[in-house]
Amino acid sequence: MAGTRDHIRFLLGDEPRELRNIDPTMTVLNYLRQVEGRCGTKEGCAEGDCGACTVVLAEPNGDGLRCQAVNSCIQFLPTLDGRQLITVEDLRAPDGTLHPVQQALVETHASQCGFCTPGFVMSLYAFYRSGETPERQRINDVLAGNLCRCTGYGPIIAAAERMGAAPDRFAENEATDVERLRGDGKSVAFEHEGRRYFAPTTSDELAALLVEHPEAVLLAGSTDVGLWVTKQHRVLETVIFLGDIPELKRIETRNGRIEIGAMASYTDTMDLLAGHFPDLGELFRRLGSVQIRNAGTIGGNIANGSPIGDSPPPLIVLEAEIVLRRGDERRVLPLEDFFIAYGKQDRRPGEFLETVLVPLPKAGDRFRCYKISKRFDQDISAVCGAFRVRLAAGRVDDIRIAYGGMAATPKRAAAAEQALIGQAWDETALQAGVAALQRDFTPLTDMRASQGYRMAAAQNLLTKFYLETSDPAVATRLVGDPELAHV
Repeated sequence: MAGTRDHIRFLLGDEPRELRNIDPTMTVLNYLRQVEGRCGTKEGCAEGDCGACTVVLAEPNGDGLRCQAVNSCIQFLPTLDGRQLITVEDLRAPDGTLHPVQQALVETHASQCGFCTPGFVMSLYAFYRSGETPERQRINDVLAGNLCRCTGYGPIIAAAERMGAAPDRFAENEATDVERLRGDGKSVAFEHEGRRYFAPTTSDELAALLVEHPEAVLLAGSTDVGLWVTKQHRVLETVIFLGDIPELKRIETRNGRIEIGAMASYTDTMDLLAGHFPDLGELFRRLGSVQIRNAGTIGGNIANGSPIGDSPPPLIVLEAEIVLRRGDERRVLPLEDFFIAYGKQDRRPGEFLETVLVPLPKAGDRFRCYKISKRFDQDISAVCGAFRVRLAAGRVDDIRIAYGGMAATPKRAAAAEQALIGQAWDETALQAGVAALQRDFTPLTDMRASQGYRMAAAQNLLTKFYLETSDPAVATRLVGDPELAHV
């Protein structure tokens, strides 16, 4: 392949690294601990849940660097190419002076056993570099991906409020680091012990690679594929990383819709989508953690095809479409038609999801989505429900209802929709729709919920949607605490 190189280049703190002959699926965490001897970064869960392994990745963004917290336990080493990796060992000054984040944690007595502390430091460091105002709700969001079993979170939150935002040595050297990280425009391609890794830089190059290697695993944010390696111990023979393709990170609004490249992260899309669909923004705020949302992508969540993925139900209700590409051929497919059966999607060999198309809301649309899980943050849905209704003269002119966690795929409630179309939007119609859900779904019992609970939750969510759209004065959400205002 022309225009490629067989090695990766990145900055580890201030120090340049150039690595060849590396395992394509070695995790960043294992590299830090086993190769660099940097043992401050901890392994707690090896699945992106506990935050003990949190590091900060910085990559060029215009004239500056964008710093984001990620879970190193599920990120693969080759994806560091062209980026700066900052760990807890990098923060103190050469003379040993603690970084303001570290000093704030000391002053507030925010560490006991200390195992989780480096992860908290790095999550707060990314927040520090963002320059955001440390408001309480935002601090809670930033720390939601870091678990502590000793101190409680009060002292850690106090440290976040105290740490300040004065430029540190990395911020002062940002312009220099941007220049050091500027790429050569080449893609990466190498082989290690018979296993192959590719990181194309254009969609055309990706399309050609997939035609040549239709069996390849496509790697986006690694929030799912990473677990194939760390938990299932799968050997991935050919990996194609999508994170170096600017076209796939494109987000723009035109022609009455939002066009989202398949590699756009939840973090990058959240504000735009929330501006048009506030409930969708709240749903995404509860999807994983900051670390997961920084890495995870809407395109990856769709392509994965999980029946409990949170983004498909609301996107189906919003009549989203996807653009699939194979070679030079593209086809547009309604999102709901992409999911065929459990673990099976309408994606042909050599084809990849290129773009997600979300229509802008129309006048009169009333949209809601709700997530039911065992805990508020960082949990997988037992049931996710999404609803959109359009009324005309008090009757249901159009309605779309979709659920996750109720079937082998994200699925519309066709019988419930049919029971409501054309009816007055009242209690009688509601009860008909609620009853029809029994014909739409036969949910499973598993570790997250029983069959009966899932059905009752689905019916109650439809009722909640009715109440919120028929009488806004009815209190259906907790008020007074901004952390719970959407519940």
